[in-house]
Amino acid sequence: MRKYKIIKFSSRITRTIPYHLMLLPGIILLIIYSVIPLLGNIIAFQDFQPILGFFKSEWVGLDNFKYMFQLPDTFLIFRNTLVIAVGKIVFNIILSVFFAVLLSEAYSTAFKKTVQTICFLPHFLSWVILATIFKDLLDGTGLINTILINLNVIEKPIVFLGSNHLFQSIMVGTDVWKEFGYSAIIFIAALAGINPELYEAAEMDGASRLKKIWHVTFPSIRVTIVLVVTLNIANILNAGFDQVFNMYNPVVYRSGDVIDTYVYRMSFQNAQYSFATAVGLLKSVISFILIITSYKLADKFANYRIF
Repeated sequence: MRKYKIIKFSSRITRTIPYHLMLLPGIILLIIYSVIPLLGNIIAFQDFQPILGFFKSEWVGLDNFKYMFQLPDTFLIFRNTLVIAVGKIVFNIILSVFFAVLLSEAYSTAFKKTVQTICFLPHFLSWVILATIFKDLLDGTGLINTILINLNVIEKPIVFLGSNHLFQSIMVGTDVWKEFGYSAIIFIAALAGINPELYEAAEMDGASRLKKIWHVTFPSIRVTIVLVVTLNIANILNAGFDQVFNMYNPVVYRSGDVIDTYVYRMSFQNAQYSFATAVGLLKSVISFILIITSYKLADKFANYRIF
């Protein structure tokens, strides 16, 4: 019996060799660019000196982490990261759901496709391009200030990207504008799967259009909404390096500096490699815990699992 199982296992391996060979290039790239770089986290426990390398730099244990928690900047960057990231997640989901529902209520198929395509396109634009556009729009002599001054709403130009009070809101708003069309795809797909008989039954009961949305549409996609919310928990510490890096400046470091931009500045501008690695490693550990938590919650509330 055991011999038969071994032969069966060997036969299965032989049949799947071509598939494993197809996976091999991807696995090699994953090891080179994702697994091997993990060894660099040892820098977080050293007083790393590039000239000495990994093996000769002084080992300091948890000193970099202790130093990190003593700095007021640490609380500031984690707070900024949470505020911006949570704002993006919440408003992105809300706007995506309402956009999908409103789009599903439109009668014209051509109108639906046109609007969806227009709202879908910004997702594919780089923040390098969009940051330049938004900087021009929000500049002191930009279109927004010009309109507001001409309408006598304000007397002096507002320095949007130089205000610590406005910067976080701008980060959230511009990101939601860019991503809500793409994020709505999953909700549009969920809406397409709703049984039309439910709407017919609600109409026979005298339900208005708004009541059909409230009592049929929203309950039908509730599981999808819960799933998206729980999976987004893993992104709580991802405030968007590309966006913030391309739009912030030293004036708004107090409100705009997030974990990723702080690590970048500490590493490549201040050459504090060990400290920056310690901050990045702490973020990675917390993010890993959040990922596990989000998938556990998704399994519990939406019956969603990968394995």
